[in-house]
Amino acid sequence: MGSAASSCCGGSKKVEQGCVSASMSSNTWRIFSYKELHAATNGFSEENKLGEGGFGSVYWGKTSDGLQIAVKKLKATNTSKAEMEFAVEVEVLARVRHKNLLGLRGYCAGGAAGDQRMIVYDYMPNLSLLSHLHGQFAADVRLDWARRMAVAVGAAEGLVHLHHEATPHIIHRDIKASNVLLDSGFAPLVADFGVKGTLGYLAPEYAMWGKVSGACDVYSFGILLLELVSGRKPIERLPSGAKRTVTEWAEPLIARGRLADLVDPRLRGAFDAAQLARAVEAAALCVQAEPERRPDMRAVVRILRGDADAKPVRMKSIKYADHLMEMDKSSVYYGEDGGGDGEEDMDDEEVEEYSLMEDKSSVNFGVFGAMPVQTMHDPYVRRFGGGDGIKI
Repeated sequence: MGSAASSCCGGSKKVEQGCVSASMSSNTWRIFSYKELHAATNGFSEENKLGEGGFGSVYWGKTSDGLQIAVKKLKATNTSKAEMEFAVEVEVLARVRHKNLLGLRGYCAGGAAGDQRMIVYDYMPNLSLLSHLHGQFAADVRLDWARRMAVAVGAAEGLVHLHHEATPHIIHRDIKASNVLLDSGFAPLVADFGVKGTLGYLAPEYAMWGKVSGACDVYSFGILLLELVSGRKPIERLPSGAKRTVTEWAEPLIARGRLADLVDPRLRGAFDAAQLARAVEAAALCVQAEPERRPDMRAVVRILRGDADAKPVRMKSIKYADHLMEMDKSSVYYGEDGGGDGEEDMDDEEVEEYSLMEDKSSVNFGVFGAMPVQTMHDPYVRRFGGGDGIKI
């Protein structure tokens, strides 16, 4: 069955020698045996499966001491590249420690043939931000305005740690609603560092030329802010069949000073106007076309917290090339109201439901995977009772 002494490269000494660095001596994570995780997940049963993707599958489990865990079981492979990706992912996760980042609970490299690779995380009982904005909890409106702003600040502080405090600095590369997990108190934990971007959140220089920098994360965070404020997805499909980004929708409202019209109507007007102005200011600065004009995440946190002087802003939207927009599989349909100003209002009757849970087009890769353009989905919804789940 394999043992806790198994390493990611086939022997325990290789763990000590740096495949998974021995310098990561922390009592917050440990090596799990294959037998232990097999028992915790009921034999990796379908009933325990939280979701799956190109990387493999994620399972809910409960250890013998009562700890609830999420186990990412990677597809079995013996290639040196896959081994390196696994080692790097484990090492990065083990080194990252912040209250708003999903850290490592442990890992396993074992199995009967020694080819099983698994990463273990804490289980998040409130799923992902996506589940509350667009998924199974959207109608419940559990995310009131105060929680949304707390999520925005917490996620931003997590990115500050990655960009400016972690050694070495880390570029996330896939900031999106499904990668912001929510714990039992709705505190945000940013997850999945190093995957390769999702259409709708991609900075233009990343989408077009593959240029990666911390400014790409800043752009994606700006889209996430608009999503938090408005409850709209990054890309929506209009009755004409055309697709529109959330920045294209928001730009004229911001230009006319109609910030209240940006707010998710499910909140029924319950929001703080000063916080809204700060969130819109931060979002508008984050989504500027030129990477050098975007603020860093430390400045974004200051704006959101009200520690920077407020400035009037305008948003200039960026439209993806048609061939990229055609790749999107998850657009929500919004009907047109036929009003004189040509803008769309969202209400329950106008939204054509699309299942976020059945979209299989998105794939997660390791940190050195080839660059795909992912479409947004949230497959990590627990399939058995209790309504709990996780996005890893």
